[in-house]
Amino acid sequence: MKSGTRVRLFAALLLVFVCAAAPLRVAWAGSGPFGIDHLVHYDNSGIWARHDQKLLEYGTVVTVVGGSLVLGDQDKLGDTFWRSLDSLVVSSVIAQGMKWTFQRERPSQTSDPNKWFQGTQYQSFPSGEVTAVAGAVTPFVVAYGHDHPAVYALELLPLYDAIGRVKVHGHWQSDVLVGWALGTGVGIWAAHRQSPLILSWLPHGFAIGFVHRF
Repeated sequence: MKSGTRVRLFAALLLVFVCAAAPLRVAWAGSGPFGIDHLVHYDNSGIWARHDQKLLEYGTVVTVVGGSLVLGDQDKLGDTFWRSLDSLVVSSVIAQGMKWTFQRERPSQTSDPNKWFQGTQYQSFPSGEVTAVAGAVTPFVVAYGHDHPAVYALELLPLYDAIGRVKVHGHWQSDVLVGWALGTGVGIWAAHRQSPLILSWLPHGFAIGFVHRF
């Protein structure tokens, strides 16, 4: 990956760190694995409403799956969609495995960010939604960011979701940071594979895409 891409991805992660860790009416002193986890003022209104966060999550999945099937792997854009699908699926599976492993209570369940290994029903760490969104956008950033810097604006999507999840007490600050880092890391891996992973498991017809087939 080119140095410019690494710098921009690092800057994006740093930005979400600053925003998510900002002490907005802090109800708990910084703690957790990075010393930044604390409750913030609950806000489930306006752009931070939970239904808007879910809309982003579902919209991301539909866009990535739909784009992959429609475009196939006949050009750079279609290939990037398939790599985005790889990243979304693989990073989500890893995130779920981590949730079952670390068993952390959510801010909506406790005011103590150090509640780990409490049972598999507790799945705060990391944020699966932020992981999925970051995983979905990263292959596009890697593929097009150097020539089209406006593509870096896609990083605003996981940034929004990260802040939103903290505001509605769905996750701690470290949950969303690790989720973003996980999705980004898997996205970089997917972007640099020789060929898309999931596509290689499917019949060859999926590589053609509906738009090229008809």
